[in-house]
Amino acid sequence: MNHYETVFILTPVLSDVQMKEAVEKFTTFLTNNGAQIVNVENWGLRKLAYPIQKKTTGFYNLIEFDAEPSLIKKLEIAFRRDERVIRFLTFFLDKYAAEYAAKRRSLKGAKTTNANEEVKEEK
Repeated sequence: MNHYETVFILTPVLSDVQMKEAVEKFTTFLTNNGAQIVNVENWGLRKLAYPIQKKTTGFYNLIEFDAEPSLIKKLEIAFRRDERVIRFLTFFLDKYAAEYAAKRRSLKGAKTTNANEEVKEEK
């Protein structure tokens, strides 16, 4: 199995519930087809570098997963069929990129742990 990362942008007209539903749809699609989800991140509403379909913002999401190469084509077809997705990019992570992604996840986890501890101390 190879390690992959996919970033997709959802249309900004979705509600919070609809956005989470769309992300859940793709994570379920991956797990049903034999992939193992490593990490899911919601980057939130961000400004696009250029307008896409007359929209200037979008909800960015990242999914890291381990899967067989044949699954990528199926995933990209699912992205194309879903009208909520305005852009997507899936790429293979070599061993150096996978190490960097793991380090980034651990640093992110450490930051959220420190922030949670600070909030507890304030109370």
